Amino acid sequence: MTRACEPDADAGFMRIALMMARRGLGCTAPNPSVGAVLVDPATNEVLARASTRPGGRPHAETEALRLAGDRTRGATLYVSLEPCAHQGQTPPCADAIIQAGIGRVVSAISDPNPLVAGQGLARLRAAGIQVVEGVGAGEARWITLGHILRVSGRRPFVQLKLAVSADGRIAAGTGQPVWVTGPEARARGHLLRAQSDAILVGIGTVRADDPELTRRLPGLEARSPPRVVLDRRLRLPLGSKLARSARATPVLVIADAEAPADARNALEPLGVIVLDAESAGGGELLAIDRVLQLLAGRSITRLLVEGGPHVWRSFLDAGLVDEVVVFQGAAPVGEAGRLPLLDRGLDEFSDRAIWRLTEDRPVGADRLRVLRHTRHCPSASAP
Repeated sequence: MTRACEPDADAGFMRIALMMARRGLGCTAPNPSVGAVLVDPATNEVLARASTRPGGRPHAETEALRLAGDRTRGATLYVSLEPCAHQGQTPPCADAIIQAGIGRVVSAISDPNPLVAGQGLARLRAAGIQVVEGVGAGEARWITLGHILRVSGRRPFVQLKLAVSADGRIAAGTGQPVWVTGPEARARGHLLRAQSDAILVGIGTVRADDPELTRRLPGLEARSPPRVVLDRRLRLPLGSKLARSARATPVLVIADAEAPADARNALEPLGVIVLDAESAGGGELLAIDRVLQLLAGRSITRLLVEGGPHVWRSFLDAGLVDEVVVFQGAAPVGEAGRLPLLDRGLDEFSDRAIWRLTEDRPVGADRLRVLRHTRHCPSASAP
């Protein structure tokens, strides 16, 4: 295997490929979002750049080849994930790369999908194409983590989003959303929704706030992902915004198999999809690992968990959180607010052996912090 020494040119072009891959997050499931860049090695001219198209096809590599037209022979292809080598709904990308006369392929990471798993790169080498691996691997793995976890762990990537006041509390629900952050932070929260395949809340949040859980950024309104509600006893109100909009944007309610049949019979005609999961140890909470298996089985690779406290805590206690995004407002709410994790506050994320702070910056008048679980980024260097 040829290992990359990450010369400046390779690293720079791979950064463009990774940027293209990030653009497709939330739009390509069940396929991973991949970025590809074609470069003329003689002049370093970028001939084409592409990402996986919405719905997962065409793949980034074939889209970049199409955009480059007749200038592909001898070019270098930078790709954030190993090209596929199997016949799916589209022909193998590796074959298209060979037919286009590409001279060199720089791949960030290999694909753990057993249908690929090194076979794509092996096919390229067998055709005489120079292959370099490992450039930008850390960031590529993070971008592709939803795909990796679904293939290898039968679960999606899990991102918790918390919005707290200056004193680290959440506001009590009043039947309508209560904001503790400003418009800039809320817009960033909608971007997180745009990069997710599904948004999850608990029934407590639905009954307290009656949220819509849709994307409301300009141009993305029609691309809202499925809304998921953990509702063990099927208490979702028939008049809630979620139930009333279930035919326009999917609503999945995950309940105990022994939930009341009359509630199920009332929700399903509205378009609500009811899925069954076991309770955790026979208790009041659903088994989070089973919830994630159900969602992965429905091609969800990136899950945004928006609350509330019982749900956040149950995901954390299950050890199934990959990233935490905290928006902290500029004003306190005082004793009227609640701790975000039941009896725990933000100090839950202070253990640097578990959580690594990767971003800390202002967003309008508020502050944004992003923490990644160290099982995915154990080193002190940037991923």
